[in-house]
Amino acid sequence: MTRRRSWAEPWKIKVVEPIRMTTRGEREAAIREAGYNTFLLRAEECYIDLLTDSGTSAMSDRQWAGMMLGDESYAGSRNFYALQDAVRTYYGYEHLIPAHQGRGAEHILSQVVIKDGDFIPGNMYFTTTRLHQELAGGTFRDVIIDEAHDPASEKAFKGDVDLAKLRALVDEVGAERVPYITVGVTVNLAGGQPVSMANLSEVAAYCREHGILVILDATRAVENAYFIQQREDGYAQKSVARILREMCDLSDGATMSGKKDSLVNIGGWLGVRDPQIAERARNLVVVYEGLHTYGGMAGRDMEAMARGIVESVDDDHIRARIGQVEYLGNALIAGGVPIVRPIGGHAVFLDAAAMLPNLPRDAFPAQALAAALYVESGIRSMERGAVSAGRDPTTGEHRFPALELVRLTIPRRVYTQAHMDVVAESVLEVLEQRDRMRGLAFSYEPEHLRFFQARFETFGGDGIFA
Repeated sequence: MTRRRSWAEPWKIKVVEPIRMTTRGEREAAIREAGYNTFLLRAEECYIDLLTDSGTSAMSDRQWAGMMLGDESYAGSRNFYALQDAVRTYYGYEHLIPAHQGRGAEHILSQVVIKDGDFIPGNMYFTTTRLHQELAGGTFRDVIIDEAHDPASEKAFKGDVDLAKLRALVDEVGAERVPYITVGVTVNLAGGQPVSMANLSEVAAYCREHGILVILDATRAVENAYFIQQREDGYAQKSVARILREMCDLSDGATMSGKKDSLVNIGGWLGVRDPQIAERARNLVVVYEGLHTYGGMAGRDMEAMARGIVESVDDDHIRARIGQVEYLGNALIAGGVPIVRPIGGHAVFLDAAAMLPNLPRDAFPAQALAAALYVESGIRSMERGAVSAGRDPTTGEHRFPALELVRLTIPRRVYTQAHMDVVAESVLEVLEQRDRMRGLAFSYEPEHLRFFQARFETFGGDGIFA
């Protein structure tokens, strides 16, 4: 047997995009102008951009070649059927409703399935998912295991659903008020943590018994399949593609942002098995997205996604992709930086509450840490804590989740190991200056999904560092 060496990227670079390191003075001015919100920075002001892995992947030569085969017919584009075939083959859903991106699919699903007063359990909230559920009249309930809220827990599958919490909800409100459960694979806000196949099987069996649909947030399901391959007994010899299909076969449908696993810059879909749900979704997609054979995507983008799906399940690709995340995470652990453990699939999550114990939660330490990292090094990251959690719609009070994190999100096939070294060094430099950092307060707060466009001001003086 050939010995496995250290991971290396299973591709070579064909096109490059120059990037430039700005001066510290330029960065201080830029973050102040952006209201200390990294979302409001201009991309050209960022040296290494780890804001998100959504739509930021580098496409392959085969995907770019497919772009030239775009059929931009308004109805019945051949690229739609290529995408439909790829989804049916690798995810297993008979009915495909395309959307401009994942939140478009979440909106359509919520409007079709949720009735006013329903409850939707899920293994930790995601921002857009929960908002669409609330706007449709539903109430989200967290049913993830307790370990997911502990950044230091080394449990292998911290994304698992707690069956006792799910049963308690159903006993409380009745199964007829629970149209479906959202199972995120992996769980973004828990730190990119996976769900085990054993747990997904238990959830599916319970929900079938009670007439509750199982809907995957399949945005990073390929990464979840890889973790099952690496961590769960009985799967080491199975391909990631086979494990992915086995996961999806336990569900009734999925929402998908193709901008992550599928290696494209735009697009998503809703996949379901029930023909009646599919028909209602097709009716709504025409209203909100576009015709049911393009759903807000150009034909060339559907072709690129179809090819990206095939590339995404390649074992060498996903091993290198997650290997890069692990490389960065292990470098930070070696430097004494508190991060969410075990290292997740798409990002390394800094534990901002542990890094900045001097800042109270209502001073938004994760938002402050993201701003400080940018000022120090030009690296753009994003907050995943109280700002992202928003306000309780009933009380209007800030939600303070157990996890107060900064996400260093790694785009696929974009950066090298040397870039990861720079990131690790920069985080360590910020950690050394943590006592100088100021907290933040809102100067502008949008009503919905405030983390995207909010602006802040610093406490106790100008600048994020005292």
